[in-house]
Amino acid sequence: MPNKAHPEQRDDNSILPVSARIRARLLKAKRRFHANDNISAFIKEGEIDALLEEVAGKMEGVLESLVIDTQSDHNTQDTARRVAKMYLTEVFRGRYQLAPAVTEFPNAENLNELMIVGPITVRSACSHHFCPIIGRLWIGLMPNEHSNLIGLSKYARLAEWIMSRPQIQEEAITQMAGLLMDKVSPDGLAVVMEADHFCMHWRGVKDTDTKMINSVMRGSFLKDSALRREFLSLINLNH
Repeated sequence: MPNKAHPEQRDDNSILPVSARIRARLLKAKRRFHANDNISAFIKEGEIDALLEEVAGKMEGVLESLVIDTQSDHNTQDTARRVAKMYLTEVFRGRYQLAPAVTEFPNAENLNELMIVGPITVRSACSHHFCPIIGRLWIGLMPNEHSNLIGLSKYARLAEWIMSRPQIQEEAITQMAGLLMDKVSPDGLAVVMEADHFCMHWRGVKDTDTKMINSVMRGSFLKDSALRREFLSLINLNH
């Protein structure tokens, strides 16, 4: 008589919700799956659609617990599914989709002067309250002869991929810096982000004027104070 595996031990057993199957793969691989981690490598074809339906069902339960009548209220009849779709395919898609394809070009002309990209409009969400974080991002690069150059639009695509996750701003730009160091291999990299946090605007202290600005410096930007000052003066946040 063949052995019957316990459902929790079978990765693709249809008895388990799709979220449990994805979680099991992550645990088996000993991979972290924090709110700002990309888990696309552990999601199989067709599972995003199934996950959307699962999240929609659970969101319907949240609305019920908030005592919202989704049966007779025409405005909220499809809210659960809309919210699930928004999370999985829009505002948090950086967790569930592979990194955008980025064509890299050799630095044929041996460019080694300061290059600045920005401001790039970025949208994210605070992982504490899932409230929007909306702001601007600047990138400074000091390429070398071994650097890979990428198209201007690709910086925006990579930023969107990193930012479309629940997270805190400090970790978001650190991830962005790590990704660009890997893709471009410059002598130096600077990333500055200025953003409004709606967890302050909309709730709590309800302060609509406060912004958060932070930076990450790598390589020559970290070592050369004159280069760092040049970059910061050129982006001129108040301009």
